[in-house]
Amino acid sequence: MTRSPFPRRGLAALGLLSGGALALTACGGGAGSTAAGDAAAGDEPAGHGSIAVQQSWISNEEFAGEFYAQKFGYYEEAGFDEVTLVEGPSTGVAELMSGQVQVALNDPLAVGAAVANEGATIKMIGATFQKNPFTVLSLADGADIQTPEDMIGKTIGVQDSNRAAFDAFLDANGIAHDEVDVATVMYDPAPLTNGEVDGFYAYLTNEALTVKLAGHDVTNLPLADNGFPLVAETVSVTDAYLADNRELLKDFLVAEIKGWTDVVNGPEQAAEDVVNEFGTDLDPAKTLEAMNAQLELIVTPDTEQHGLFAITEDMQQATVDSLAGAGIQVAAEDIFDLSLLEEVYAENPDLVDYAG
Repeated sequence: MTRSPFPRRGLAALGLLSGGALALTACGGGAGSTAAGDAAAGDEPAGHGSIAVQQSWISNEEFAGEFYAQKFGYYEEAGFDEVTLVEGPSTGVAELMSGQVQVALNDPLAVGAAVANEGATIKMIGATFQKNPFTVLSLADGADIQTPEDMIGKTIGVQDSNRAAFDAFLDANGIAHDEVDVATVMYDPAPLTNGEVDGFYAYLTNEALTVKLAGHDVTNLPLADNGFPLVAETVSVTDAYLADNRELLKDFLVAEIKGWTDVVNGPEQAAEDVVNEFGTDLDPAKTLEAMNAQLELIVTPDTEQHGLFAITEDMQQATVDSLAGAGIQVAAEDIFDLSLLEEVYAENPDLVDYAG
C-alpha cells in the first residue's frame, strides 16, 4: 500500500492535541539528550544512545532513506546505538510533544496547525519532499484536466479531510468555489473510473498510480506546480529537544542524507529492498512506480544546489503562504529551523553533491 506523506486523516485530525498532551512536552530530555551533553563536555564524542522516529505511514518506499540508514549502518556511524522507526499512520505531533519519540516524519499541515491552534512547540529541520504530492487526477480520455481552469464546470471528488486544502488551491488560482462542483468521496478512486466524478483529489504516489496500473491513461494536475507549493515528509522535533540536542540531530541528518542519497542513486534496487526487507505485503510494481514518482518530488533544482532536505527561504515562505490559504496562520520562523542543516552542509560539503 502506498500513500503520500500527508496522513489520510488530513486536516480533520490536526486538532488531536489536548492541554494534557501539551503539558507532557519534553523539557529537553528524551533519548540521547544525556549522551549529547556528555559529548559536548568531554574530549571524545560520546554515543547518542537510542532514539525513536515516528513514521507518518506504514513502512513502505516513503521511508526508504530511513530504512537504508538502518540497513547500511549510517545511524550507527553517526553515533546511535539504535534508531527505532515507529510505523504509522500518525501525524507525529502528539508523540513528539509527549516525548514518546524524538523525531517525527510528517508535514507542514500537521505541524502548522498544531503550532497555530494547539500551542505546540515544534520545528521542521528539513524536508525529504520539496514538492507536495497532491494532485487532481482525471482520465485522459475523460475530463483530461490539465489546468486549474479546466476544473470549472466539472465535478471533483474531494475527501472531507482535504477540503480545506482543495479550497485553498481554488483560491490560489482565482477560481470561485461555486464554479466547481465538489462531491464528497472517500479515498478509493472508483468514483473516477466509474464516471461519477470528472476529477479526483489524489496523491501522485498513490491513487494516481492505482488508476494507472489498472490500465487507464491518466492526467495529473499537481497542486505543487499550480499555486499550492508545500514541502512534505518533513523532519520535525520539539523546540526543547532541538535546543538540547543540536549535535545529535546534526548527526541524525547526516545519516538521513546518506540513506536518501543511496535511494536517489539506486531507486530500482531500493524499491526491491523495501519490498523484500522493509515493508509488509507491498506490491512490487506499485512500489517501484511510487519510488520513481516520489523522486520527482525529492530531487529539484533547489536540492541540486543546496543538498537533500534543504528548504530555501523562498520555499519556506511559499509553504507558509499555502498554509495561510488553508486557514493556518504561522510565520516561517514559527515552524522552520534550517540552521542545523546549514551547519551539516558547511561541515560536510561533500554531502551536497548527492548525485552518483
